[in-house]
Amino acid sequence: MAELDTARLKRQTHHWARWIHVYSSMIALLVVLFFALTGITLNHPQWTFGDDARTDTYSGVFPFDPVRDGAVDFLSMAEYVRSEYDVTGTVDSFEATSGQGSIAFKNPGYAADLFFDVGTGEYELTVEQQGFVAVMNDLHKGRDTSPLWRWVIDLSALFLVAISITGLTMQFFLSKRRRSAFISVGVGAVLIVALMVLTIT
Repeated sequence: MAELDTARLKRQTHHWARWIHVYSSMIALLVVLFFALTGITLNHPQWTFGDDARTDTYSGVFPFDPVRDGAVDFLSMAEYVRSEYDVTGTVDSFEATSGQGSIAFKNPGYAADLFFDVGTGEYELTVEQQGFVAVMNDLHKGRDTSPLWRWVIDLSALFLVAISITGLTMQFFLSKRRRSAFISVGVGAVLIVALMVLTIT
């Protein structure tokens, strides 16, 4: 009876491992492909394929007082440059000291830096737009992205974990492949650790 229960448990484990492996692989396929391709371009940042970065600089004077109710009106200045110069991205930082201030906007492959004089309202805006490859690389790293995209990265990692664990589980439950599976995993682990040590040292 115990042997039947053990055999049934093995069959069920193999069945569910295969089911999870197949469908998680299907769901994760495109995402994994994206991170694989951008992993290559990320390792070779000089590969821009002709789509190089472009930098534009603008200057002027705000048509309103940068100070409102005794405080620097960062919001009005940010909305002004968004409207006038199509600045995008989220505000990464802002500050004002000794009569000078700045606001930084960030997006994947995009940066806009606004510098201004609190007293005179004069400003200078520098906008740097990276090429398509750089945008994809920033998405790969999760740099300057929204919380939604960071969730995508986390879920992609979980899918990869599921694929790896269920794939190994299926191999270990196949008696004909179990030995070769253990050998392959062992060799792979040794190679990865060796490469890490060589890279660090």
